[in-house]
Amino acid sequence: MGGAAALEKLVPVLLAFGGGVLLARRKVVPAEASKAFSDYAFLFAVPCYLFGNIYASDLAALFDRRALGGYAAAAAVAVAAVAVAAVARGLREPREVALRVMAGVQVNTAYFAVPVFITVFGTAAPVFPILLFQVCVLSLAVIALMELGRAGPAGGGPGRRLSRAVGASLATPLVLACNAGILLNLLSVRVPAVVLDGAAFVGDSASPVALFALGLHLGGVGLHLRGTTREELALIGFKCLVFPLLTWAVCGLLFGVRGDWLAYLVLIAAMPTPQNLFIFAQRYDVGVGLSASVVIKTSLVSLVLLPLWLRTVAT
Repeated sequence: MGGAAALEKLVPVLLAFGGGVLLARRKVVPAEASKAFSDYAFLFAVPCYLFGNIYASDLAALFDRRALGGYAAAAAVAVAAVAVAAVARGLREPREVALRVMAGVQVNTAYFAVPVFITVFGTAAPVFPILLFQVCVLSLAVIALMELGRAGPAGGGPGRRLSRAVGASLATPLVLACNAGILLNLLSVRVPAVVLDGAAFVGDSASPVALFALGLHLGGVGLHLRGTTREELALIGFKCLVFPLLTWAVCGLLFGVRGDWLAYLVLIAAMPTPQNLFIFAQRYDVGVGLSASVVIKTSLVSLVLLPLWLRTVAT
């Protein structure tokens, strides 16, 4: 795929994202409205899209063991690298380390990967297994570290707080929709066509609304490049360049993943840091400023680099 063709594929993404930025900057739509759009996409539209598509998918092809094993291995190496680097910088507090692991390894699936894949490939199916792996494995590891490092007796001991946090994570609409789609698919339960049509109708709005919300948020908070610290630059570089390259090397060279799946995994790894990083930072009172900066700047850098990654993985 040439550079011009890759850019053409991303025009709808840039239009939805850029429209949000422009309207927020001109104060036509208040930036605060981004939360309402984000909640609609995250809590309703994306789960509807995921449920219908997973239910109708070939699960054997969707959950490719070699591809998922390769991505999990690449993520494990990336987690270890970020954690070691954080400790080498003198960070010992579990919450500090966990925050940087999440910033460097977690990817924005619901708000970024899903709409980009729908636009570029016509389907977000390859994102589903990575989304489940991320929520059910990576996020739980981050939550465990955050809870272990949380101070104060409020809300019970670390074990009780951890169990509540894990339960809340697994009960999110995204995870419930994915698990429901998988279960009904495996049991061959017939879902009425009217339900699937309704889910598809709502799900089709997930892509533009999620990108528009992200643009509104960025247009409202602005982008301050001069204040970028070395640590932020390192995390942004790792997330947007090192992790995708590591995924390509581990999946392609060590696990023998080829063809479309290798392209999918590299592109997923190239997605920006998720907005959940900022939510976690606020919840656990750690690195709030760092998390906000990394989320915004990786989103912008990822948009700039996506044509390059598309051209690279398609050759």
